[in-house]
Formats: sequence, C-alpha cells, structure tokens
Amino acid sequence: MQTQHMQQQHHHHFVLVHGSCHGAWCWFKLAGKLKGNGQRVTAIELGGSGIDKRRLDEVRSVSEYLEPLMSFMESLPEEEKVVLVGHSYGGIGTSLAMERFPTKISVGIFISAYMPHHESPPSVLIQEYFKRLPDGFAMDCEFTFEEGPGQPPSSVMFGNSFMKEKAYSNCQSEDLELAMTLVKPSRLYPKEMEGKDLLTKERYGSMKRVFIVCEGDNVVPEEIQRWMISNYEPNEVKVVEEAGHMAMITKPQQLSLLLQEIAAKYN
Repeated sequence: MQTQHMQQQHHHHFVLVHGSCHGAWCWFKLAGKLKGNGQRVTAIELGGSGIDKRRLDEVRSVSEYLEPLMSFMESLPEEEKVVLVGHSYGGIGTSLAMERFPTKISVGIFISAYMPHHESPPSVLIQEYFKRLPDGFAMDCEFTFEEGPGQPPSSVMFGNSFMKEKAYSNCQSEDLELAMTLVKPSRLYPKEMEGKDLLTKERYGSMKRVFIVCEGDNVVPEEIQRWMISNYEPNEVKVVEEAGHMAMITKPQQLSLLLQEIAAKYN
C-alpha cells in the first residue's frame, strides 16, 4: 500500500507552452520522458503555430494566439491543478494564464522564459530584451515592424543560420533539420502587451514561480535570464547546465526530473 500511495502522490499534469516560431512539436523528447514516468502531459499548440493551419495574419490578437491555452485551462475540472511550463516567449502566455486561472495552477515554471512582473506590462520585457541584445545578434531572422521603426518588432521568423548558430547550437543535427522544417513566423503583439492591467498582484503576483536558467543559451543570453530573475524574484531558481536555448531537446532527461521535482514540491 505504501508504494502505491507514494506513486499516486507524484502524479502530476504538466501543461507545456512553446515559444516563438515553435509549436507543440518542440516538446516531443521531454513529453516522452515525462509520460514514461507516469506523468500526464499536454503540449499546447498556440494559434497559428506548429500544425495549426492559420497564417500569421489570421492570428491578429493575443487572445487569438493564446486561445488554445486558455480554452484548455477553462476545460479543466475546478479541483484539478496543473503545472504550467513556459519556454522562451511562452513565458508571456504562462503568466497570462496564471493571472486568469490562479486556482488551477500549482506552480508556473519559466524555462529561459519571459517572466513579467505584475507591476509592469509584459511589453517591458520585450523592450528590455531587444535593448540588451548586441548588434547583429539576430543574423538572418526576419522581422516585421507594423508599429513603425524604432518600435519592437511585431513578428519574427527564425532564420536557418540563426537556428544553427544560436537556437539549436548544441542540438544534434537531426534535431536542427526537423526544427528547420517546422518553424513558422510568430507575432509578438508588442502593442497589446503594453496593457497596464494584464497582470495583477492579487492573482498572478500571488502564485508560485520557478525559473529554470538555461546555461549556454544563445537566444535569451544568460545575463538577460539573470536580469529577469532579479527584476522579479521567483520562489526558486534552478539551472540546467550546457542546455543552450532548447533545453527540452538537449537535456530532456535532466529537465524531466527537474520538472517532476518542482511539481512534487509545490503540489
């Protein structure tokens, strides 16, 4: 009986939120590891991402973009709590879902992800990110600037060289090949992210947050990750060594164990 009880205790539901240009597909290795350990996993396909058929111009608003995540959270029974995990730009969706469903989330985990402060709009992080990047950083990424020059980009598409040298720098070549066929352009919604009341102290601000630092990340450099942590202290900071930006692809086993450890602690 004892062992059965122990196993039940450690059964969690992980909801995974991908970053820009990516889709639910990027979690394939990590999801496999988690499920192998008896965990429930839902990898969300955000609007216009991955295998969603919609094009960039059909996902005009943040609410359309995040609708798959919000609908999924809505569908959960009231008493079920999930572990919400955001990667990179997926941290924005994660924080907005924490704001909207504070009772359905036991902990929000930010993997080298945007982790906004409840006192300022998420756009602050986007501006800060682009401000802190060195010149020529984006290589062959393609941006659109619908808000006008001098404003943060309204959309981004990762270029092949950028993926090879930066995003997937320490991934196996077949992982890079797969990703290059699957990435799609993504909107960043800089204007909408300026909303003052998107996040509140009472809801998002009252929740448990853990930040996972990805060492050797060439997309969200470690100094930017550390800035986000000091800007809004999480409950805990964990580190995945030699992870690069795509920790779920380079270190799925280590990340899987880390997520389960965090989930058990904040259950």
